[in-house]
Amino acid sequence: MKRQLTPKDRLIVALDVSSEAEARALIEELKDEVGVFKCGLELFTACGTTLFALAKEYGVKLFFDGKFHDIPNTVAHACKAAVRQSVDIFNLHALGGAAMMEAAAKASAEAYGELKASGSLSPAALANPPALIAVTILTSMDAKALQDELKVQLPLAQMVPYLAQMAQRCGLDGVVASAQEAGAIREVCGDDFLIVTPGIRPKWAEANDQSRIVTPGDAIARGADYIVVGRPIVKAKDRKAAARLIVEELAAV
Repeated sequence: MKRQLTPKDRLIVALDVSSEAEARALIEELKDEVGVFKCGLELFTACGTTLFALAKEYGVKLFFDGKFHDIPNTVAHACKAAVRQSVDIFNLHALGGAAMMEAAAKASAEAYGELKASGSLSPAALANPPALIAVTILTSMDAKALQDELKVQLPLAQMVPYLAQMAQRCGLDGVVASAQEAGAIREVCGDDFLIVTPGIRPKWAEANDQSRIVTPGDAIARGADYIVVGRPIVKAKDRKAAARLIVEELAAV
């Protein structure tokens, strides 16, 4: 699954807006500056599957941040639907357990195989099947919240690579995790396992509601494949300039 990525490829911009019009404007403005756009729950709830069509219209890569977490059968069918929508990356919660993740991986492979057999896939899609990745621990959570609120007694620094290993054993392609744990994940999962890191804040941006944050360059240096950036770009006065600053930082790593 290891992909050859340029600095621009590594930058995922979160479409943290609430309407199709706003999403369209962001994609149109930034499609030449970034590698992937992320559709999260806010935008998906507001616009539904029209966002998948919008990505196809502009020819951009899409990360569907649906964070599936349900019984294995339900998640398996959701994964099949995501693959059929031709998303490039999509995810589920590792805390859903091994049975759920195994069912998801199997269903995703079956759906992709059906598309491949139909002859409907583009050369790019044939070269890069959709990546199914697992959310480990949300970057808004810190060690204290994990232990005091969720009663998970395994330390955060151990829990995240543990979940990553479980996801890998279940047939997933990678994980979503803080860059603070990226090095530990690389040690146990190897170089062919994708690591997508949210909680990215350039030195010139505010932390907002993220707890475990790092800078773009530091995330890549620690072993991340992709970084997810939302408000530092979306809320910037000059979005293109903000995106270019981050890509330049990635190129310097």
